[in-house]
Amino acid sequence: MPSLDKLLAQLDESKRQFGKDTGARTKKLLSALSRRRFNDPETVARFHEALLFIRSHPQNETTFEFAEDLLSKFVQRVDQLKEAGADLTPLDYIEYSGIAGTVISGTFSYDIVRFLVDRYPASVDAEWTAPEKPERLGATLPRLLPLLYEDSLVEANIPYVSWIDCATEKRQRLGWLIRRFELLDISDRERAELYDSLGLRIHWDLRDSNASRTRNMRRATEVFYHREPLIRRSDVSLDKEFQSPAIPLIKLSRREGKAAQDMLRETTTVRYRELYGITHGDPSTVVHADVGRGVEIFLWGLPPDRRLPIRAYHAGFTLKNGVPVNYIEGITICERMEIGFNTFYTFRDGESAWVYAKVLRLLNQVTGVTSISIDPYQLGFNNDEAIDSGAFWFYRKLGFRPTQPKLASLMAKEERKIASTRGYRTPGRVLRRLSAGNVVYEAPGTPRGDWDRFSIRNLGLAVQRRMADEFSGDSQRIQRASEIEVRRALGMGSGKRENRAKGFEDLALVLALIPDLVEWSKQEKEQVIQIIRAKAGDDESRYARLLQRHARLRAAFIRLGETAAND
Repeated sequence: MPSLDKLLAQLDESKRQFGKDTGARTKKLLSALSRRRFNDPETVARFHEALLFIRSHPQNETTFEFAEDLLSKFVQRVDQLKEAGADLTPLDYIEYSGIAGTVISGTFSYDIVRFLVDRYPASVDAEWTAPEKPERLGATLPRLLPLLYEDSLVEANIPYVSWIDCATEKRQRLGWLIRRFELLDISDRERAELYDSLGLRIHWDLRDSNASRTRNMRRATEVFYHREPLIRRSDVSLDKEFQSPAIPLIKLSRREGKAAQDMLRETTTVRYRELYGITHGDPSTVVHADVGRGVEIFLWGLPPDRRLPIRAYHAGFTLKNGVPVNYIEGITICERMEIGFNTFYTFRDGESAWVYAKVLRLLNQVTGVTSISIDPYQLGFNNDEAIDSGAFWFYRKLGFRPTQPKLASLMAKEERKIASTRGYRTPGRVLRRLSAGNVVYEAPGTPRGDWDRFSIRNLGLAVQRRMADEFSGDSQRIQRASEIEVRRALGMGSGKRENRAKGFEDLALVLALIPDLVEWSKQEKEQVIQIIRAKAGDDESRYARLLQRHARLRAAFIRLGETAAND
């Protein structure tokens, strides 16, 4: 009888083969493995990941249904490990975390904890006996527990749990805390900051929850079976994709949008990931696109009170035959977008490049962006995972280029070595050097290099320098002065609604840095006022498009971003 390791190795090979009779071989391996007992977490994890890949990239109907059935019962395999006294620590590693039957343990933001308490009150609690920051409990809990100061101000080793237990039922400690925080007369941001300062470690017992990676999927309307080889990266052209017809979009209802966002919150939380736009997305802005091959893309924006000061923000995720395979973040100023695209470990052998191209095309369609920038972290800067996966070359082969001349020269040198030396692989130390700066893709017709030396951070730093030089470091004074200057320059009366629109204060700080704003034409000023209104509108996509059309404001933003970089 083949060893378990050999069967798993054969399954790892078979799951990536598509064509005649490949499904039959995969089914035979699944059948053999389904009858085997797994005695260690590593082999359990390997089998689990293979099943998820087969469920999302099935070779035929039989393998699809077999994988789905085995996943539906997978919690039993984890329970067997528990009964045998196995150390389940390997199942908590970030590449495997979230399997049914395991426990998620980590520090999460206030909004995510509130989300978990609302949906899974009986499965979520905090580590009360050994908090990471007990002193913060003493500083915060007296707001919620009368007379606690009598203990916390003068005594040592305060039994905070006893105080909480006397105020609520023991099994509802975390729920009680969250409800008390919701009643505090402070802003949402202050409430989150206060909770986050506690540093409470949260335990979430997944059991056989649909939130686990094992079960977190939805039934696909029509399953796509891979009967031919997967689309390779070399077959993907971003230039062609950006010039392709528009992708049909469906606007979801608020209820449907919330359901999609909740699914992604669960997907990322069990993987110990948290993204701003996933936590705070606006459910009324969710759009859905079916791009073929079993792939669905969901995108949304932020509500006005959660938006970034200057840039537009969009987030989303992709399903493959109903299984979440990645998450998306796009942050836009004019036609330039900084894109975050993370495909989960399990699915990186799939059609990642093709899916990536579809996501970029959809973001281009929704926001008008044509210049796509990748942050150094995603390339490997302080990110060993990206170095190991050769992320730099993934993007380079899709048409991205370094924005820094010295890195462009290093890349050209490496490309010559690859072309001339059979089997050559770029060393890790060189990949780390290549990952030290952004790379960018510019769609056909996009001015090349306009944003190469731009950084949004430089706009903020320029405001800080002005605050120090002209206002003695007083943030309230520079805020008031900037709003007055911008209103006068644009001819905005004090009663106009854009003065009260959320976001005007932030934009005013940057607009006040433009020395010739008062000299702009009446039409240019009116367009700026429209941009201010759009920043607080229903969807920031319009804001991004209006910025793209305002040539003078676009040039001013680029100039301000570069100026600070040269100081």
